[in-house]
Amino acid sequence: MYAEKLPPHDADAEEAVIGSLLIDGEVINRIAPLVNVDDFYRERNRWCYEACQSLYHRGEPIDQISVARELSLRERLEEVGGPGYLSHVIAAVPTSVHAEHFARIVNRTATMRRLIQAAGDIAAIGYEDSPDTNQALERAEDILFRVRNTHVTRDFVMIREVLDQYLEEASDTAPLDHGVAPIPTGFIDLDNALGRLQRGDLFILAARPALGKSTLAMNIARNAAGQGAVAAVVSLEMSREQLALRLLSAEAEVDSHLLRIGLLGDTAQARVIHGIGELSDLAISMDDSPAQTVLEMRSKLRRLHTGRSIDIVIVDYLQLISGRENRGENRVQELSDITRQLKAIARDLNVPVIAISQLSRAIEQRPDHHPQLSDLRESGSIEQDADVVAFIHRDDKYMSPEQWESRHPTDPYPENLAQLVIAKNRHGPTRTIHLFFDGKFSRFLNLATETAVL
Repeated sequence: MYAEKLPPHDADAEEAVIGSLLIDGEVINRIAPLVNVDDFYRERNRWCYEACQSLYHRGEPIDQISVARELSLRERLEEVGGPGYLSHVIAAVPTSVHAEHFARIVNRTATMRRLIQAAGDIAAIGYEDSPDTNQALERAEDILFRVRNTHVTRDFVMIREVLDQYLEEASDTAPLDHGVAPIPTGFIDLDNALGRLQRGDLFILAARPALGKSTLAMNIARNAAGQGAVAAVVSLEMSREQLALRLLSAEAEVDSHLLRIGLLGDTAQARVIHGIGELSDLAISMDDSPAQTVLEMRSKLRRLHTGRSIDIVIVDYLQLISGRENRGENRVQELSDITRQLKAIARDLNVPVIAISQLSRAIEQRPDHHPQLSDLRESGSIEQDADVVAFIHRDDKYMSPEQWESRHPTDPYPENLAQLVIAKNRHGPTRTIHLFFDGKFSRFLNLATETAVL
């Protein structure tokens, strides 16, 4: 009975989205997280939205003339309906104020179409009559997961809201000269080496798994926020609840494992309550939408920046960012494009962007296991676009006490000692900084050898 029905769609809502963009190109910052190119049912509306995205990526204005020119360059203007169609969609919507409402309608109907397609795909799995029931169910669940993953993404949420389940308390923070001053990391030698984090810089923080990349980045975000900075964290790997609990573990000096499972004594619980009070008033916003594109990140960050004037952005992590759709590029080319766009965000918002990156397994093959710039996984232009590249290295992750003693008989075993190797510094010399890794409380601590930067 469904065969006679057209798939769900709303042509008026699609035209209202395109019309809103032509009336006010800045609308793309509000609707990009809500609707994708493939959400449009009418092909000509899809082409128009794709043209708007391309203009946005190049930093060009979005209006009737520029979109018509872009469509013409793509040899699609006449297929769309010519300049007359663009005039029609502008006339069809009197204002761009309700663009987000129409974008949600477009996304909702697209989700319904994907659900119909998923139902057919799941039915086909059933008709295969596979002897492996579990495998069939996993395939069906994966199909539904992909449908859910294309629905409207989550947005930034203040850490206060994440920690509301525990407590809300107020605390004052020192003011920062927003938009002008470099951003302090809270690590004395690192601030001295870089002159703090410079606005407009792309900082790549890289290491092999389980060496503390995310922990160090979140420590920097917390330290900066403690000095009055506004921090935005985009996490494609961990949920905002996990990130908040890591911060709380460090703040309250409570074992992160015991905090997760809720086995805390009265003294520890009191420290947790106090820690929540300290963290709740910090300007740290977190967005844990998975598989985002840089366009989605940039749109959300610009909207957040308009309201709060962001000072620092953390992206965790680089290799999980989705490339642009339908570009036909390999992953190295995609990563190169992504790093260029992250650098553009840093310059556009005038903030340092710390992007976490994985390193290749080549480190494991070297006797000393020390990271090198060539180890940047799927590197492409990562090194070229970055202003600063720093690696985390820990000898105790690669050598047992016995192995260390045989190689370094006069040196104490470097348990929990971390090296932050600044392998590239566009603004100064490279160097190695020493930190203490306190895994129990999910934090790095200063092993400062210099006086703090004023």
